[in-house]
Amino acid sequence: MMKMIFTSVFVTVSLYAQSIYATFDVVAFKSVNVAFNSGGIVDKIYVDIGAKVKKNDHLSVLHNEDVKALLNIYKNTLLYAKKDYDRQVQIKKIIDQAKFDSYENVYKSAQAQVEYQKAILDKTVLKAPFDALVIAKEIEEGDLVSAQQPKTAFALQSIHKRKLILQFDQKYHDIVKVGDIYSYKLDGKNNQYKGKITKVYPYSDTNTRKIKAEVLVDDIVVGLFGDGYITTLKE
Repeated sequence: MMKMIFTSVFVTVSLYAQSIYATFDVVAFKSVNVAFNSGGIVDKIYVDIGAKVKKNDHLSVLHNEDVKALLNIYKNTLLYAKKDYDRQVQIKKIIDQAKFDSYENVYKSAQAQVEYQKAILDKTVLKAPFDALVIAKEIEEGDLVSAQQPKTAFALQSIHKRKLILQFDQKYHDIVKVGDIYSYKLDGKNNQYKGKITKVYPYSDTNTRKIKAEVLVDDIVVGLFGDGYITTLKE
C-alpha cells in the first residue's frame, strides 16, 4: 500500500507596528454660517452667543406683518374660490365644460398663491439647520438685511461632536488606513488620548506635502491643536 506524503508549505508574512507622527487641529463636526434668504428689517432675535438650539428652532425673524396680512388676504380668496368650485362640482354634468374649467382654474390659482405667500413668509424666519451651538452673532434688532447681498446672521457649530484633522507626511500615503489608532496629546497638556481614524483624504496638499486624516471625538474645544502618533501595520 503506497503511502502518500503531504507536505504543507507555510508562507509567513511579517507584520510590524509602525508609528507615524501627525499633528492635528480640532474643528467642529458641523459648522455653518446662516443668513436670511429675504430682505427686510430684523424684528426679533431669539438667541445669543453660547445658546444651544435644536433643529428648526427660530433664531431671528424679520418684520413680516405685511407678509402675514397679504397671506390672510390670499387665504380668504382661496376660501371663496373653493366654495365656488365645490358648487360647480355638484352641477358639473349640466354646465358648460369651459365654464367649469374657469372655476377650477381660479381655485387652483388661489391654492398656488397661498402656498407661494407661505414660502415668502417662511423666508422671513431664520431657523437652525441642525442641533447646534451659537458661536457668533452678527446682527442686531433693527438691522437692514438684503437678499441680494446676504449678511451672515449667526455662526453655528455642532454641540458636542468634533473632528481632529490630522496631517502626516505624504510618504506614508499607502500605509495609513481607516481604522488605525491615533494616540495624541493636546498642546500643553499631559493627558494622552486615543481615537480611531475614520477618514483618510485621497490627496496630498501641494503646499505642505502633507496628507490629512480625521478622527472623531467629543467635547474638545474647537481651535485647539496638538500632536501624536498613528499606529499602523506594515508588511
